[in-house]
Amino acid sequence: MAFSDRELLARIIQCEAGGEGDNGMKAVASVTMNRVNSTEGEYARVSQGGNVRNIIFQPGQYDCASETIRNQYNAQNIYNMTPTEIHYYIADWALAGQRLNEIGNCLWYLNPFKPDCSATFPSNGSGTFHTRLGKHCFYRPTATYRNT
Repeated sequence: MAFSDRELLARIIQCEAGGEGDNGMKAVASVTMNRVNSTEGEYARVSQGGNVRNIIFQPGQYDCASETIRNQYNAQNIYNMTPTEIHYYIADWALAGQRLNEIGNCLWYLNPFKPDCSATFPSNGSGTFHTRLGKHCFYRPTATYRNT
């Protein structure tokens, strides 16, 4: 049985930011839904008008959407998650169109595992640093993104 959009979003929230508190989880949900609702660039083509599943399972985007990483089993994947009430609440919040103001129109985030965030991400220069929230750095699209 395929997971619903709500279930997928709750699982990706738990897996990607479960230890980051409510705002950290809302930030990840906001980025995911920003991608789903993007009207230009790569994510607009991938989401095909708002497909959550396409965004979450786009190769190379969410480690938690993969059962293997670099040919090794990834135990921290969405299939092993057991979302709780808070994860479903945040999924519902995001699916209803809510976004965390601090995140704005960011399309990317990463945990750099160091105190500083890079000025750009991804490496093609399509994102520029916007803010840090908890352990994650968030990036908003640049003009370069439109051509991705």
